[in-house]
Amino acid sequence: MVWGCISYHGVGKLQMIEATMDKVMYMDILKKNLKQSAEVMGISEVFHFYQDNDPKHKSRLVQEWLLYNCPKIMQTPPQSPDLNPIEMVWNMLDTKIRRHSITNKKDLQSRLQEEWLKMDNNYLKTLVGSMPKRLAEVIRQKGYATKY
Repeated sequence: MVWGCISYHGVGKLQMIEATMDKVMYMDILKKNLKQSAEVMGISEVFHFYQDNDPKHKSRLVQEWLLYNCPKIMQTPPQSPDLNPIEMVWNMLDTKIRRHSITNKKDLQSRLQEEWLKMDNNYLKTLVGSMPKRLAEVIRQKGYATKY
């Protein structure tokens, strides 16, 4: 499993996850990666953080940390569809990784990092740029399923 973040300006850090993630591990990943990723992408003062409704993401511990450490958090209604454009990036990364002959975990991690850093910025711009349309579609569908 991996954690990563994207923006209109590119990819942030990619963090390999070796164990079952809980809210404490998730918060530690955010502490080590979120601000640093925003700085690398040149968006440290202006980014909007978006995540799904996974219980560890919504835990009080994580929400309090985000309150003090993240400039803007997009709140997601409890039953909303997962609109996060990074889901498309995970699918593309999976497709790219499967083209390689990977024989062990170290090779997998190396290839993941390699492909992550080669992610097409125009593709990311298209995905992130689609967020207003995604949100408008949720409103239009009154929270029900969308094409996204």
